[in-house]
Amino acid sequence: MIEFLAHNLAPIMFVSVMAMLLLGYPVAFTLAAGGLFYFVIGVEFSELSPQITLFWTLLGAQPDRVFGIMSNDTLLAVPFFTFMGLVLERSRMAEDLLETIGQLFGPVRGGLGYAAVLVGALLAATTGVVAASVIAMGLISLPIMLRYGYDRSFATGTIAASGTLAQIVPPSLVLIVMADQLGRSVGDMYVGALYPALLMIGLYLLYTFAVTIMRPDAAPALPPEARTLGGGVWSLIAILLAAVIITVVTWYTVFAGFRDEVRDVWAVTTGVGVAYAVALLNRAFGLGLLSRLAQQVVIVLIPPLALIFLVLGTIFLGIATPTEGGAMGATGALAMAFSKGRLTLKVLTQALESTAKLSAFVLFILIGARVFGLTFYGINGNIWIEELLLAIPGDEYGFLIAVSILIFILGCFLDFFEIAFILIPLLAPVAETLGIDLIWFGVLIGINLQTSFLTPPFGFSLFYLRSIAPSGAWFDKVSGRTIDGVSTPAIYKGALPFILINALMIAIVMAFPGLVTRYKGDVRPPMDPAEFRLQIPTFGGEGGMSLPPLGGNSGSGQSNNAFGLPPLGLPGTASGTASAPDATAPAPPTEGNAPVDLSQPPAFQ
Repeated sequence: MIEFLAHNLAPIMFVSVMAMLLLGYPVAFTLAAGGLFYFVIGVEFSELSPQITLFWTLLGAQPDRVFGIMSNDTLLAVPFFTFMGLVLERSRMAEDLLETIGQLFGPVRGGLGYAAVLVGALLAATTGVVAASVIAMGLISLPIMLRYGYDRSFATGTIAASGTLAQIVPPSLVLIVMADQLGRSVGDMYVGALYPALLMIGLYLLYTFAVTIMRPDAAPALPPEARTLGGGVWSLIAILLAAVIITVVTWYTVFAGFRDEVRDVWAVTTGVGVAYAVALLNRAFGLGLLSRLAQQVVIVLIPPLALIFLVLGTIFLGIATPTEGGAMGATGALAMAFSKGRLTLKVLTQALESTAKLSAFVLFILIGARVFGLTFYGINGNIWIEELLLAIPGDEYGFLIAVSILIFILGCFLDFFEIAFILIPLLAPVAETLGIDLIWFGVLIGINLQTSFLTPPFGFSLFYLRSIAPSGAWFDKVSGRTIDGVSTPAIYKGALPFILINALMIAIVMAFPGLVTRYKGDVRPPMDPAEFRLQIPTFGGEGGMSLPPLGGNSGSGQSNNAFGLPPLGLPGTASGTASAPDATAPAPPTEGNAPVDLSQPPAFQ
């Protein structure tokens, strides 16, 4: 009986701690308490069974493990990106983006749906927080969609799904934590997630287009009276074309002597900066160079796009680390809010408090997970997990499918931080044993967690949207009529097509790992040790440094002394024979008629 319990103590510990988490107990304290409780049991079992290797002295290593968490530079990116997102969200950037892009796509059928997807992508690339994106778009965009006759399921599904793009679009907090737990570079994780994120945004836009074709009444265009910015698309095209021309010209002329990365950055900055300056001058002095639509689009879109480039562009170009990129993003968000006159003490205080709470939440969960992991590894839990998962048929794809199903189910109940800190350290060694690229593995998990955010009835995004969507009829002051509310089944129904799109995206990334592993493109292949040669330079002789000889000549009758100094007359050559005297060389110093012997010390008379 003792041997049976000792052999199965790891699954008993895992199941009991997961059950406590699902019952709603605080995550950090549940992990730490479960780890300490089973540590005591494991120490007692270690005296009775050789299968358990836990001793009281192991607890002495725990402070060092906690200090390792607190000194982790990678996790510094979490408060930076969180603060950046909260400042932008509280400075009403989402409101400006939704209004402007909604007006831009207003004449197009389904324009508000396109606007929701694109704004969701922009918010994901600047805030990285799902709750902020879903709530902001739900408060701003949902009433407008309902006002102009959008289908409730389509409207709510689009908003909820677009908000979850913050899970996979860099600089996602999920990707930062995933990279840290997998022991990989955050920059590589961002580069690996870029193409899948863009493809997913494209699939969302494609679904919106399909709805406008098959169900035109579900996503109508804005009526003319709602297009407050009027027309002027050609003016927008002209200013964008001018910015491109300026970028190309300065790239070939002004910045031609710069390094390629710096050259790209400054050329793009010049082109975009000129367009932005023209729009500001046009608004300030009424020059009439741009239409109202073009002016508003340029002024509203360029700052967040510049912030995205400041953060992601510098990371992708290798100019900054993700932590440094997060610091620059936080500074840029403060500058944007200040420039719009929205950086108040209240906004700053709320952002700092929320950032401190989230950072403490993450660190305490990670500390609890370290206590849990210390015990779990001591009772051979890693061996149990490895044996269990390696027994799944289908090799790496069987493993990936099984893990996807497991994380999808747990993602409906647990926060992604909890999954990342508990499961990823257990799954990563098995994935590495199977030869799975860990960046590919992390991106697949990120997409999977995004899917779980949308799954009824427990999806977190659905809860966020339900909390702010009107459940009963409400009076719309703009249209002057009463509009029916949104039911919970309508929200669930709207999420189902996007769940299928996400499942398709998981299958695509699983079938085409090159979408992710392209991050290896600039990495040189490792050198074969058998081909490694260490060559030490020689002073004269073939293949050496070929310095001019210190004495004599090369045998060609001309001196090789490039320094123009008289030869020092060193004896011998490379072959060991004496050098022939140089007829052009000056005579050795003499004293009277006898030559001076330089090998003897000087004599003083």
